Amino acid sequence: MDSDAGIRKARFPGVQLLRWYQAGHRDLPWRRTRDPYGIWVSEIMLQQTRAEAVIPYYQRFLRRYPTAAALAGAPVEEVLASWSGLGYYSRARNLQKAARLIGRVMDGDFPSRYESLRELPGVGDYTASAIASIAFGLPHAVLDGNVMRVVARLTNDAADIGSSRTRARFRDIAQGWLDRRHPGEFNQAMMELGATVCLPRAPRCEICPVAARCEARKEGTQRQLPVKLRKIDAVQVAMTVAVVERHGRLLLWRRAADSVRLADFWELPSPGQMPQLEAIPEIGTFRHSITHHRYRVTVRSGRLAPSIRAPRPLRWVPLGTVPDLPLSTTAKKALRLAGVIDP
Repeated sequence: MDSDAGIRKARFPGVQLLRWYQAGHRDLPWRRTRDPYGIWVSEIMLQQTRAEAVIPYYQRFLRRYPTAAALAGAPVEEVLASWSGLGYYSRARNLQKAARLIGRVMDGDFPSRYESLRELPGVGDYTASAIASIAFGLPHAVLDGNVMRVVARLTNDAADIGSSRTRARFRDIAQGWLDRRHPGEFNQAMMELGATVCLPRAPRCEICPVAARCEARKEGTQRQLPVKLRKIDAVQVAMTVAVVERHGRLLLWRRAADSVRLADFWELPSPGQMPQLEAIPEIGTFRHSITHHRYRVTVRSGRLAPSIRAPRPLRWVPLGTVPDLPLSTTAKKALRLAGVIDP
């Protein structure tokens, strides 16, 4: 394996890749800083989320929490509200837990070693490698979906990338290719190549800076790679929520703090939670996806007679405070559809 990695390293045109990256790449806000806190926040937000979608959240989040200390001291509900819309809310919780750990255990000093970064909640190998290389210039190669695709095609490797063995091997290859003099820039160049040129379904080989060294292109297999054998079938789920207003208040319920999913987030009730609900005409429907679940959400409006109290855990919440609450994405979409909150 070591000799193979050596051959791959010798053949990899890292100079061309860096020149291509330096000549022009996407102007993303987290690429304008070497501040480890800002880089860390961006990397957590970029997990499972496209860069274009992250930008406005990232900018607002850093304005509100410019330091780890500011994030550590904020109420968790406020942090969740700032994160609302990005999804995968455990990322926000882990971000704040890590900020508090930095203040409590690390005396406020952001960890500057790969091993210390790995100790932070929510930081795995990829995130630790990205922060270590970009913020501190340490020689750790990153391996995300974009980089795996580049590795698979450049080496014409049809192994299953869903396999931990394949990922470990690809990580070794990426580490062998790494420019140890410019590790952060090299890692960003590899990710940029995968995100803008070595695309999943339609690779733009004609403008690829390393196309001459791509084994998959030589064999005509680039569109077949990478291979991922394990696929979970989508689960179709139908659900209904009700928008119920009374005297300038909206009926909502809040998930428990120890809830497995979306802890502390506010939701719209379902008609089944309110047997006394009157007149529930349909407002509209929308679709929403969470991992392999595909939801079709029907939104209805309704009313409770003034003499009827809302059953627990439902609560009447002043309409003016609703936009500032950590609403689930489905609740937010439903309320936008109903015209209760702005698009």
